[in-house]
Amino acid sequence: MVARYWSARARRDTAPQYAEHFNRHVLPVLQKVDGYVTATLLQREVGHSIEIVVITYWRSLDAIRGFAGDDLEISVVAPEATALFSDYDRRVRHYDVLVKDVPS
Repeated sequence: MVARYWSARARRDTAPQYAEHFNRHVLPVLQKVDGYVTATLLQREVGHSIEIVVITYWRSLDAIRGFAGDDLEISVVAPEATALFSDYDRRVRHYDVLVKDVPS
């Protein structure tokens, strides 16, 4: 399994809007991609802003190509989402998942 890690920074007033965008627009797209497993949306306060982290899990790098295209490290961010951020990663990072605890 491969984890795809991406982060952004938002104002306190726009961070909740991204969570709504993620649930309404991003997740439905991801769920249609063959090889997508799951996603996690995280946030924390950092000074006067909110740091947002998205980690998606995929069966393989080939599965990620079905979402991101040939340049696996390019971030895929809709224009309506970029308007909510003060800054965001233009490139993502991928990690091999060595251990993932799954509740029984």
